[in-house]
Amino acid sequence: MARVFNFSAGPAMMPLPVLEEIAKEVVDYRGCGMSVMEMSHRSKVYQQIIDEAEADLRDLMNIPDNYKVLFVQGGATLEFAMIPMNLMKNGVADYIVTGAWSKKAASEAKKYGKVNVIASSEDKNYSYIPDVSDLPIDDDADYVYICENETIHGTTYAELPNTKGKILVADQSSMFLSKPVDVTKYGLIYGGVQKNVGPAGLAIVIIREDLIREDLPDFVPTYCRFDTHAKNGSMYNTPNCWAIYVCGKVFKYLKSLGGLSAMDEINKKKAAILYDFLDSSKLFKGTVEKKYRSLMNVPFVTGDADKDAAVVAATKAAGFDNLKGHRSVGGLRASIYNAMPIEGVQALVDFLKKYEAENA
Repeated sequence: MARVFNFSAGPAMMPLPVLEEIAKEVVDYRGCGMSVMEMSHRSKVYQQIIDEAEADLRDLMNIPDNYKVLFVQGGATLEFAMIPMNLMKNGVADYIVTGAWSKKAASEAKKYGKVNVIASSEDKNYSYIPDVSDLPIDDDADYVYICENETIHGTTYAELPNTKGKILVADQSSMFLSKPVDVTKYGLIYGGVQKNVGPAGLAIVIIREDLIREDLPDFVPTYCRFDTHAKNGSMYNTPNCWAIYVCGKVFKYLKSLGGLSAMDEINKKKAAILYDFLDSSKLFKGTVEKKYRSLMNVPFVTGDADKDAAVVAATKAAGFDNLKGHRSVGGLRASIYNAMPIEGVQALVDFLKKYEAENA
């Protein structure tokens, strides 16, 4: 079976052992005579699937008992609206804008209350994370929002912001389960799963119980209320059964590797291979300040749009897929999530070295 090295930012590569296990069960899940795609979400069989998935995620992330785990449809983009709808009690929120996704989240939140952009790196095309040690936090702010890893621009936080006692909300979509995280430092963590965990169409929300409100404005749709999902075990309506099932497989796979600490070490090794090459190359250069480089998304350029396009075409012809940078920024981007093997990154670097030598 020929599989390409897929550097897509999402939907992205999944672990081959997980895909092979799913393939064995896709027609008949463990002798029940049907696929997970066919079974009732109200069945005992499926209840066990979702319960195991949550239990394994809690184990992986060491999620405290006073946090709820919610499986919500709509992906991360729906959370841009759900978060201000549910958390804006005073009608004010502070946002740190470090790339396209935090900018979109801030724009969406403006529909529901006052949004203060308290720091931004837009002045240098989001190539760094601004100083977050002493921010002008609004006294009335209900929360401080960050996108902890910006998928498009390839930046990540070296340290979390000083929120001065306010709730920290983090979009971790493109870094979710890539390294250990202290959940207690956040009021809410969420991530679209199609980058590091599973198939598209699902977001995982981890929220502290005291932030789940019932006194919400009447305009908030029933589905968009966190309490709706919390009270119903993520089964208020038919959930994304297939995506939750696949995520559960990935959780078990990560545990088999040694958990998030082991995954973090692997990811650091992979990223170092690529960044070391970029730092030594005369043709290619990374676009992010070293301190804030993402281990998951690595944007780089030649400095010439036509050359960038030629490199993308050459990589695709050589069996590397989805290395074209996001349409909003151009260049190239290698997304090297958990499922990308070290061999894939090394093979890409070997190809780029050869390309550079032949096109010096």
